[in-house]
Parts: sequence; structure tokens; C-alpha cells
Amino acid sequence: MKCVDLNCDLGESFGNYKIGMDEEVIPLITSANVACGYHASDPVVMMKTIQMAAENGIGIGAHPGFPDLMGFGRRNMNISTKEAYAYVMYQLGALDAFCKKYGVKMQHVKPHGALYNMAGKDYSLARAVCEAVYDFDHDLILLGLTGSELIHASEAVGLKHANEFFADRAYEEDGSLVARSKAGSMITDEAEALERVIKVVKEGTVTSITGKEISLDINSICVHGDGEKALAFVKLIGERLRKENISVQALHKFI
Repeated sequence: MKCVDLNCDLGESFGNYKIGMDEEVIPLITSANVACGYHASDPVVMMKTIQMAAENGIGIGAHPGFPDLMGFGRRNMNISTKEAYAYVMYQLGALDAFCKKYGVKMQHVKPHGALYNMAGKDYSLARAVCEAVYDFDHDLILLGLTGSELIHASEAVGLKHANEFFADRAYEEDGSLVARSKAGSMITDEAEALERVIKVVKEGTVTSITGKEISLDINSICVHGDGEKALAFVKLIGERLRKENISVQALHKFI
């Protein structure tokens, strides 16, 4: 039986600002990517998110990003590899404190936003990220875009890795994500998202924004927690995957 993880970016509220529907989404997914305070979240939100994830028995991942609350971590930053290493290490340590409080082990690490996209194309940056993850805990799984430099760096460093597919994002012909600034970058139609997910899981292909079919080897399906259709997407995708006889499990159970 084909096995796939269903993940969502969560814990992205900050102070009085609420983002996403974490309470409703968490019971429907198998892994959570939890913001660590740099691009979003705060200590209280982090603690609450870890508690909910622990109570629901889902895989917990750190979602480290650039120190850019105002830009939600989606603006490129010019940082050194030393800084990238330190930023990731710092955020993993913060999230792990709450994991220890609730007696759960961190499962994976998925960089956020601009850090994810930049490291996907810049091997030196990707290597710094992966080395920080490995030095923090070499049993962690690196979650990254299929065929990206993050995946290549994880292999070189000796980290386990999982290939991610975005249910709510369009793809370029090279397998990278279409920039959010471009028209058509976001998938908002529920039927379209469902068909794309089933196709990539069963056939290993997706239609790029240009109409070209590209091959993708994937282990995990992502839905952005701040998307307007996040709750509908995770519910429908989970139901459809199971109807197609595809097992939906947390990453650590099959990676």
C-alpha cells in the first residue's frame, strides 16, 4: 500500500493576531510544521500548538524561518551560512523545550518561506541548514521540496529526508514553486487540488503552470495553514487519499 504524510504549517498566530484554524486542522493531519518565533508565533502559541499536537498524537516538526515577523518570513534575506546555521539551531532549541514539556520527540524540520525557497536553490545555504539540523539531532527528518538542494544537502550530511508536495501551490517546469507574486501561483479550487494530489501520489507527475507534465517523487502532502481553504483542503485530501486506498501516516512511521 502506498503511504503518504499529510502535513500543515501551524502555530503561526502572534500575540493578539490569530492566523489559521489550528484547533480544527490538527486532528485531520498526520504531521505539523510548527513556527518557532522568527517568522511567526510566540512562546505561548508555540506551547499551545505543541500541546495540541501531542494530545492528537501527530508528528511534530520545527518550521524555522528568517527573523522577519513583519514579512512573515517570505522576504529574501542576505545572510551568511554561519548565521543560517545559528538561526536554525536557535529555533530548534526553542521548540524542543516545549516538546520536552509535553513528553514528545520532534520528528522533522521543514524550513519556512523564503528560507525554504532560497535553500532549495542555494546548496551552501541548504548545507548550513542541514548541518544545524544534524548537529541538533541526527535522527530528525529533513522535509524539503523534491529534487531541491535541501534534499541534496540532507543526503550529503547524512540526514533522513522526505520529499514534499504542495497541494495549494503551482509548480514551474523545473519542479520549483511558482513565486507568489505571479498569477496562478496559488491553488484555491478544491477539486483541482484533490486531483493534483491523487495524481502525484499515484502517478508521480504534476502539471506545471506552463502545462508541461513533470515527475515528482513525494512522501508528504502540504497544505498552508494560513490559506483560506486550509481546513477544507486537509479534510477533503485526507478523505480522498483513504478512499484511494492510500495510507496516511506520520513521516517517522515510514521514512
